Amino acid sequence: MSNDWQSATGISPKQNSETESLAPLSIDNVVVVSNRQPYRHRYEQNGDGDGSRAERSIAVDRPTGGLTAGLDPVMQKLNGTWIAWGDGEADRDATSEDGQVSVPPEEPEYTLQRLWLTDKEIDGYYYGYSNRALWPLCHLAMGRTVFDGEQWRTYRRVNQKFAEKVVDNVDDDTVVWFQDYHLACAPRTVRLQSSSSPFLLHFWHIPWPSIDAFRACPQHQEILKGLLGNDLIGFHVTQYCRNFLECAARLVEETEVDYDRGLIRHDGHETAVSAFPMGVEADSIEQLSEAADESAWQSFKHRHAIGPNTRVVLGVDRLDYTKGIPERLEALEHLWNTQPEWQGQFTYVQKGTESRSEIPAYQRLQNRVDEIIDRVNSRFGTDEWQPIVLVDENLPRKTLCGLYRYSDAAIVSPLRDGMNLVAQEYIASQVDDDGVLILSELAGSHEALGDAVLSVNPYDTEAHAKAIDQALTMPAAERRNRTRRLRRRVHNNDLSSWLNDVFEGAQQLREEQEAKS
Repeated sequence: MSNDWQSATGISPKQNSETESLAPLSIDNVVVVSNRQPYRHRYEQNGDGDGSRAERSIAVDRPTGGLTAGLDPVMQKLNGTWIAWGDGEADRDATSEDGQVSVPPEEPEYTLQRLWLTDKEIDGYYYGYSNRALWPLCHLAMGRTVFDGEQWRTYRRVNQKFAEKVVDNVDDDTVVWFQDYHLACAPRTVRLQSSSSPFLLHFWHIPWPSIDAFRACPQHQEILKGLLGNDLIGFHVTQYCRNFLECAARLVEETEVDYDRGLIRHDGHETAVSAFPMGVEADSIEQLSEAADESAWQSFKHRHAIGPNTRVVLGVDRLDYTKGIPERLEALEHLWNTQPEWQGQFTYVQKGTESRSEIPAYQRLQNRVDEIIDRVNSRFGTDEWQPIVLVDENLPRKTLCGLYRYSDAAIVSPLRDGMNLVAQEYIASQVDDDGVLILSELAGSHEALGDAVLSVNPYDTEAHAKAIDQALTMPAAERRNRTRRLRRRVHNNDLSSWLNDVFEGAQQLREEQEAKS
């Protein structure tokens, strides 16, 4: 692994080439635990019937990208168990009485163990504590945090459900891999309730805040103690590791922290903390981008009333208040206002995906984005040109990669982000070596990509606007040089490399534990 992505603490990841497959692992049984499941079952209408259950068949939605898509082939190779909430409408009918189904459907290789949640549990655990307390807290959106006692109790109960399923599926040789902030309490529960001694690993995909922010959480001790049930905790970047170590040292009594080695000793157990920056499926993204021809791009532009010669700046985000979309739109407005020569010269395309619309903060964000777009388009738009185009329909992955490839620049400007894989997807799609990435200094991916992107502080409207101007006026040779450097980094540190590093880190730590026992 290159120095750009070097692990921060005690575990040293192995170098991986672009084409290297997953390294062989001496792991007999892997149990992945996540809120989101890799396969989801739904009903499909047969013929022209009236929609009754008898006239429907069951279809399956497969993982199309991100962590679930990356872990699926690993789990097929390891023949393990994946525990997740069954949220599909036909999930119950597709499973056995104990909630299990073998996947993939056409050639089963591992077990998907579903657990069932009531509407009240979903509201309290997922829409409540996970996304109204932990999510805003970790992204430093303190004004949006809601620490509701009943939601916290529901979160703990659901974590107990997950932990019980884990206990049913582990032995001394099992590696249990918890995913993200939905399951902070589960590791300690497994540690206390299991009669065996599985190796517990947790990857926290979002930022870990500083102690000054985290101590505002009324349940901070229980969250930390829950996570300290793990043998290894992974974060994307070194700063999140340091923040976690400090929180454990200062907020949990009778805790000993070795900052240099990234080790925490508490309640007779040792937990290692390390940085494993996550990558994307760079090769497959590159292939999809190469297959996206320019005629499809021109059809997209025509469909959205973008002139064939009009340049395009792209944004691809979930509609989340952490992504900095309003701040980005205001920077664009500032640019068109202060440099009117850009009016009519480029269109900003915002590909937005609705997210957590049941939560009021997300509803307010959607309204604010709509208001800014309407204002900017009314202020600067003409009969021939619309400054901002909002695309909210679902796009096939090949179409999205085509947008990445043919746009002149992309803006990825979160107010705070654990990593941000869109930035890496955009780079992997630049098969013509001519795109420019404008990237927030507050995204985790900036630590690895920063010196070859145009860096912005999303709160600085004038500087943000200047970066857009710089991207659109950058000489071709400089664009090519920057893009080639970025592509090498993204390909050399892709999703397979990340999975290798995490599993090898776990394996190395297990061997050290066995040597001590």
